Amino acid sequence: MVYLTDERWRELLRVRVEEPEAVRRAYTDRRRRSRLLSGRGTLFLLAADHPARGALGVGADRTAMADRRTLLERLLIALDNPAVDGVLGSPDVVEELLLLGALDDRIVIGSMNRGGLAGADWEIDDRFTGYDAESLVRFRLDGGKMLLRLVDSDARTIPTLHACARAVSELAAHGLMAMVEPLPYRRDHAGSLVMHKDSAALQRAVTVASGLGVTSAHTWLKIPAPEDISVLDATTLPVLLLGGAPSGDPAVDLAAWGGALGHDVVRGLVVGRSLLYPPDGDVAGAVTAAARLLGA
Repeated sequence: MVYLTDERWRELLRVRVEEPEAVRRAYTDRRRRSRLLSGRGTLFLLAADHPARGALGVGADRTAMADRRTLLERLLIALDNPAVDGVLGSPDVVEELLLLGALDDRIVIGSMNRGGLAGADWEIDDRFTGYDAESLVRFRLDGGKMLLRLVDSDARTIPTLHACARAVSELAAHGLMAMVEPLPYRRDHAGSLVMHKDSAALQRAVTVASGLGVTSAHTWLKIPAPEDISVLDATTLPVLLLGGAPSGDPAVDLAAWGGALGHDVVRGLVVGRSLLYPPDGDVAGAVTAAARLLGA
C-alpha cells in the first residue's frame, strides 16, 4: 500500500503554497484524545523531531532523514498501527501530519528546544527554537518535550537547564505534560560529545530533571533504557524509554527496551529512527514488534 501517493503529496505541496491558513485550521479541527495513556495504561509515541536539530543520520547513511516525503511516508505507515498512540515532533512535521489528516485521536507532543544543532560548537547551548508553552496551549497539543544534555565541564549547560525549568513551570500551569529528556554527557579528548552510560551518571541526570520547575506534577521523563534497572528507582515520575540511535540489530534494541519496561515507573516508549528506518525497511513490522513489548 502507498500511504503518500503522488496525488496526496502534490496536494500537500499545493496547500503549503496557496493555503497557509490551513495549518491553523488543522490545529483547531484536530480531534483530541481525552487521556494520555492508552486503554492498556501505556504510551507509545513516534519521535520525529531529529531533522530540526540537524540530526539526519541513520547508521551509515548521514542524510537518511533528509528526504521529507520518505519520512512522512514512514510516519504514516507507523501511525496506521492502532497500538501507536501518537507522535513527538517539531512544528513542521506535526503540521504536515495534521494537513495529511493523520493526527486525529492521537497524542501530539511538541518539541521545544532544537537549537543545539548536532555537531555544532555550541551544541550544548540548546536554545528553545520550536514550540513554547503558550503555542502548545493555543494549538491544542498535549504537551511539550525538551532535551536536557548535562555537561559538567561546559557552562553552556546552564542556559538550557534554566530554560527547561521555566518551560516545566509554564506547561504545568496549563496542565500539560512536560517531557524532559535528561542525558549526561562529557567531552572526549577530541572535544566531541559522548554520552555517559554508567548508572550513577544517569541516576544523577534523572534526579536533576525531576526537580526542575515550581512543580513536578506534570513532568514525565524520557531516558535511555538502562542496563542497570535500579537507575529507575531514582524517581516516582512517569518514564518513557527512548529509542536513541539504532544499534543496527533490531533484536538488540527490542531486548534493551523490554528489560526496562517491567519497572513500575516505566509507562511506554518514544522511538524514532529505530522503527522508522529499520535495516530491512519493514516499518510496519518494526512497529508491530515494539508494540508487542507493550502488550499490544
